[in-house]
Amino acid sequence: MSVYANSSNNNPIDVVIAWVDGSDPKLTSKRNSFLTGASRSISSGAHSTLFASLNEIRYCVLSIFRFAPFVRNIFIVTDEQDPGINDDVKKYFPERMNSVRIVDHKEIFEGYEKYLPTFNSISIASMIWRIKGLSDNFVYFNDDVILIRDIKPEDFFINGRPVLRGKWRLPPYRKILGTQIKVLIHKYLRKDKDYQPKTSFYIRQWETASLYGMKMRYFFHCHTPHPINKSTIEKFFSENSEMLERNISYRFRSQEQFLMISSTYHLEILNGNRHYTKLNLGYLHPYYSTGRLNRRIRRCEADPDIKFVCVQNLDMIGKEEQKKIFSWMDRMLSLR
Repeated sequence: MSVYANSSNNNPIDVVIAWVDGSDPKLTSKRNSFLTGASRSISSGAHSTLFASLNEIRYCVLSIFRFAPFVRNIFIVTDEQDPGINDDVKKYFPERMNSVRIVDHKEIFEGYEKYLPTFNSISIASMIWRIKGLSDNFVYFNDDVILIRDIKPEDFFINGRPVLRGKWRLPPYRKILGTQIKVLIHKYLRKDKDYQPKTSFYIRQWETASLYGMKMRYFFHCHTPHPINKSTIEKFFSENSEMLERNISYRFRSQEQFLMISSTYHLEILNGNRHYTKLNLGYLHPYYSTGRLNRRIRRCEADPDIKFVCVQNLDMIGKEEQKKIFSWMDRMLSLR
């Protein structure tokens, strides 16, 4: 791996990106071998959109090199796959060719191989801190998070402490009640005993915060880059190894799991970290109308505080909308 000139040798910052190509026949066959009967269609943790890829990672990686040149290395975590971004890196940032490394699940699950293969992003995120050679301060990206403006190290870490991007919220009582009503209707009125509700992102975060004693409010995060102090999470999991092992034991997402990102945020707060900041996120959702999508893009262009966007579930939108988003990102990253 590289020690890039713009990165401080004393306080390097690395990036970790979780990535999967769900169209890979080998991966599909492997995944299906762990799904039987009705579970293929009912398990929300096995839904195809969770594994879909339209090469968003190309924009994720190139945007980091374009707008956060201080990043030392990028580690792409995957399961015996290759995102094939070498040509793009060589074309646009040839000096960074040695700054990208593919990390297989076997590396981060060393000693826990019995839980492989896994198709669970929550389990994978719980283990990313075990990457060999990872800096103590690193930033976790999903592959659909793209930088669109210049980033400074202080956007991620202040005095070595992660910047907590989000806001405080009260417990999501309405969403909890709504979930309970759905379970009642499907399991008891419609007699669908195998029904599994899709757990709200808000409920998952609140339940994770509750593990750390924060039941009356929680710090909500969203689809942004997540700064993490490796020492903090490593120390906690070394003292709570059973909690970690239980969390990674699910091959597909489960309502019983806690969120590692939420854990790191709330552990930082318990340790006195008060470096709070707003989300300032551009969010391009597949359920937006064409008009709303256009307004969102214009806002991302006009608002200097929006430094990254999440282009979630591009596989679920039309070809014209996909083309529009990709063309816009090409322009924002000066890739034409």
